[in-house]
Amino acid sequence: METGLETATLGSGCFWCTEAFFLPVNGIESVVSGYSGGKIKNPAYREICSGLTGHAEVVQVIFNPKVISFSEVLEIFWNTHDPTTLNKQGADEGTQYRSVVFYHTDAQKKIAEEYKSQLNQSEIYNNPVVTEISPFTEFYPAENYHQNYYELNPNQGYCAYVIRAKVEKFRKQYEAKLKK
Repeated sequence: METGLETATLGSGCFWCTEAFFLPVNGIESVVSGYSGGKIKNPAYREICSGLTGHAEVVQVIFNPKVISFSEVLEIFWNTHDPTTLNKQGADEGTQYRSVVFYHTDAQKKIAEEYKSQLNQSEIYNNPVVTEISPFTEFYPAENYHQNYYELNPNQGYCAYVIRAKVEKFRKQYEAKLKK
């Protein structure tokens, strides 16, 4: 990895959607969909879908902290899903869809915990933020067909009816932070 880059591993529901939010953001060097936080090594998508592996669908985001801070990465993360629903995002249900920050450093842990606390204190949401904040252990990239899924399959049913509107809203909201 290029010197000075940092890694964030985040779960906020279906990784197709999460990946689509981060890919166009200035300072984001790469986004890889995958699995983290579970018990089995090298899980396959079919196993993840069972909800029995303990893994969450996540994205591993490599970012340049000189361009975008970890706090700004978390801002995007928390503003693009519902962090108050336990193991559920929209119609996607199960522990594999949980809201989770897998921190890579003590500094990331502190920032994530403080951010979550501020969200709860601000009462922006009607319910408490249930986002799990856990130490990063292992990341398993998802199968190749999951990578850059939304960009490659914009007319696929889930992309067209679920992701597209969210991505369009995100791009308007974060226009100043997007790559030119």
